Amino acid sequence: MLPNMNSPRFFLRGFRRPSEVASLALGKLERQVLDETWRRREVSVRDIYLAFGERIAYTTLMTTLDRLYKKRVLDRRKERRAFLYSPAFSPEEFEHGIRADFVNSLLEHGADGIQPVLACIVDTVSERDRELLDELERLVKEKKRQLKGKTD
Repeated sequence: MLPNMNSPRFFLRGFRRPSEVASLALGKLERQVLDETWRRREVSVRDIYLAFGERIAYTTLMTTLDRLYKKRVLDRRKERRAFLYSPAFSPEEFEHGIRADFVNSLLEHGADGIQPVLACIVDTVSERDRELLDELERLVKEKKRQLKGKTD
């Protein structure tokens, strides 16, 4: 474990929070369309067009929904001559997926690469809130029990 040191706070170019990653990966209009789709559960291009107050071209919204489908963020089914779009997953699953991608990118470097990151997480969490550190410990113990149960 790394010694507890006071680290300067700075922004690393290229490092983004999960919510920033989502907005960059999707773009502003895509995110707005996705949010509206989550709210309504199933939408047509016309539904989105009307929800946006007819301010955005119908064809732009059709392209946006198609892009979200191709990115596997939305599912779609054909009803008569139109497609109906629905979220492929919930907002919580979406955010979880972004966080999981971030953690997986940290783990790509193996144990040597992740150990300093884990130490930094523990230091940062303990500086902010002791209860969070206790919760982190509880989660680790719970996961160890789950994993032990799978190998028995």
